[in-house]
Amino acid sequence: MRADETSYLSSLIAELKVLWPANRAITIVCHGHSVPAGYFHTPVVDTFSSYPHLLHRALKERFPFAVINVIVTAIGGEDARRGAERFARDVLTLRPDVVTIDYALNDRGAGLEAAGSAWTTMITQALAQRARVLLLTPTPDTTQYPGAPTDARAVLRAHGAQIRAIADEHGVGLVDSEAAFDRAAEAVGMSSLLSSGNHPNRAGHELVVGELMRWFPWSGG
Repeated sequence: MRADETSYLSSLIAELKVLWPANRAITIVCHGHSVPAGYFHTPVVDTFSSYPHLLHRALKERFPFAVINVIVTAIGGEDARRGAERFARDVLTLRPDVVTIDYALNDRGAGLEAAGSAWTTMITQALAQRARVLLLTPTPDTTQYPGAPTDARAVLRAHGAQIRAIADEHGVGLVDSEAAFDRAAEAVGMSSLLSSGNHPNRAGHELVVGELMRWFPWSGG
């Protein structure tokens, strides 16, 4: 069963509220492709408008006494197969409390079976190290515009559906970027959320942060 956003990170949220000198540094690692890496109009990398940095700022506003490190291990152009190959070396050595995984846009070239195997490898390794895992469904590209070829739209949708199923299977968190973009596009149009053909602009990244922050509710004292 998929993790519950109101309780999955409850023990971590309690730690985020601990005051000095009893507190410790909390580490969140954002793993994936060019979107979490901060690419907007390639080759421009707009780090401070991308969702890992915006998440860091939002968490600090919500938990002002916490020491939080948000580390990006994403590489532009990479799919989940390569991400899984380097996961232990580049991600787990950082001893993360939370890992986000975002590869679906590029996984279309790998195919569903290979991508699913790679995602499962990363999840299994993270859980074995007692890290919490948040899986991200894909942000859109131009194939998701109304009027784009149906088959092209269907491929990315299939990867989103597979990620939801993997979250259910492993009991980890799901950050449904795809659904958030669908809702926003109805109001403002998809083009207003993209900086280029396959990268969100700041408004798009803020949608992702809104979904991520649902997993870090302030509850209790």
